[in-house]
Amino acid sequence: MGADQTTIDDRPDQGPGLRTVVTASAAGTAFEWYDFFIFASLTAVIANKFYANVGEATAYILTLLLFGVGFVVRPLGALVFGWFGDRTGRKTTFLVTITLMGVATVAIGLLPTYDQIGIAAPLLLLVLRVAQGFALGGEYGGAAIFVAEHAPNEKRGYLTGWIQTTAAFGLIGALGVIILTRMIVGVEAFNDWGWRIPFLLSFFLLVISLWIRLKLNESPAFKRMEAEGGERRAPYREAFGTWKNGKFVLLALFGIMIAQGAVWYCGYFYSRFFMERVLKVEVGTVDQILLIITLASAFLYVFFGWLSDRIGRKPVMLFGMILALIAFFPGFHALTRAANPALAEAQASAPVTVVADRSECAIQFDPVGKAAFASSCDLAKSVLSNAGVSYENEAAPAGTLAQVRIGDVVIPSVEGRGLEGEALAAARADVETRVKAALVEAGYPARADPARINMPLVIGILMIFIVAATALYGPQAAALVELFPTRVRYTAMSLPYHIGTGWIGGLLPAASFALVAWSGNIYFGLWYSVVFTLIAVIVSLIWLPETKGRDLDTIGD
Repeated sequence: MGADQTTIDDRPDQGPGLRTVVTASAAGTAFEWYDFFIFASLTAVIANKFYANVGEATAYILTLLLFGVGFVVRPLGALVFGWFGDRTGRKTTFLVTITLMGVATVAIGLLPTYDQIGIAAPLLLLVLRVAQGFALGGEYGGAAIFVAEHAPNEKRGYLTGWIQTTAAFGLIGALGVIILTRMIVGVEAFNDWGWRIPFLLSFFLLVISLWIRLKLNESPAFKRMEAEGGERRAPYREAFGTWKNGKFVLLALFGIMIAQGAVWYCGYFYSRFFMERVLKVEVGTVDQILLIITLASAFLYVFFGWLSDRIGRKPVMLFGMILALIAFFPGFHALTRAANPALAEAQASAPVTVVADRSECAIQFDPVGKAAFASSCDLAKSVLSNAGVSYENEAAPAGTLAQVRIGDVVIPSVEGRGLEGEALAAARADVETRVKAALVEAGYPARADPARINMPLVIGILMIFIVAATALYGPQAAALVELFPTRVRYTAMSLPYHIGTGWIGGLLPAASFALVAWSGNIYFGLWYSVVFTLIAVIVSLIWLPETKGRDLDTIGD
């Protein structure tokens, strides 16, 4: 703000004080993250309830993709609500987004399952996931801009950091409600009907969030722009059709947001998938670990936002990106040794190799549940992929029957092509029985031994990932807001944000799993995050400007 202006707390004509503005914006956004994380945390239960007609592995993949669909539509929500936010105001727009998000979440808790209404169940769930993602596409930009346009220049990173930390508060709320509900009703009842309770509780959170947000007035920057009048605003054309603003949309996407999607979702979501599906850590234990690290990291967002007010947005965000690049591969290797040392020991003493004619091997990724995976290579690899076992690939002469080598033990596969129905199922079961028996004999554990989990080390490793994520995410809202003028701010910053988090981040679990299945290496999926983060580091270092302290009223003038 200019020298002749005071902060919002000193101007009673503007309505609620700055603390109320931050609290209301953060509370509503935390509620929306709670809604989204409830779905992510109940992936295994949802897979069983809504995809009961396919195998366990395929049901899990389909649910991951359904989770990703909610992210895919977020850029569309960003465009629609961004336009309304720039044309009609910030407050009204994010009242609409929070209502849509809350209604969709409550409705998921009321949905019949596949056993009750068949294929209509996953289709209805898809519709509600689209509604959730569409609403969240307009929520973040509105909340971040609302706070930033009230905040003094010198405190913008710190104050918008509270918006960033709502992701942690939402995850804490989601995990806390799930853990408590599971404890109160019991695991069996929770898996049967208790999973609906966290969704239904959203009704009360929606009412509270709406009540808080209705107390707010429009942001000062938007009011001043409206008072000044001028030509009619065209947010799409001005944001994306002119190089003046369009270049910053590209820089926001490729210099910040693709790393955000890769780093944050790897640290929080892919680590969860890795511990559950690969390391075979009990789901309840994974929930407790994630709750601990989320609690420990909640205020790191605010700290890094505050730090960016002192030393700049760019160096803090680059620190987070570079830390992630350094930590991911050694960190996940260390996570295996800490969470399931028996698996690490077995991989070292009895490495697994699939020896097969590579032309007979398909990618072990079936998002629609229709692929048969019937060749001898396919049967061998599907057993290993479903077991979460890392393996090497070794070429064999054409026409050779595939073999699985576990240490010095060789297990021949079965040729299933030409078999159908029960005969193919019997062939797959035969391969699975013999391979799993050999894995057990070689020391591969069916589950992680709780007594051998090095909990402090697991938490320490995950905290490194989370420090990287929070360093990148903490200053991000201020950096994005400061890149764009008030006329197009909502539209211009929301689109790159939701492409990065929605497409890069939301599809990360399924895409990384596909890479693992394709390669056979349980760590290969990390390349997804590493490549996107590396691109962002290069773009940020070379082209991204430092924006700390910019006057939001003069950007673009």
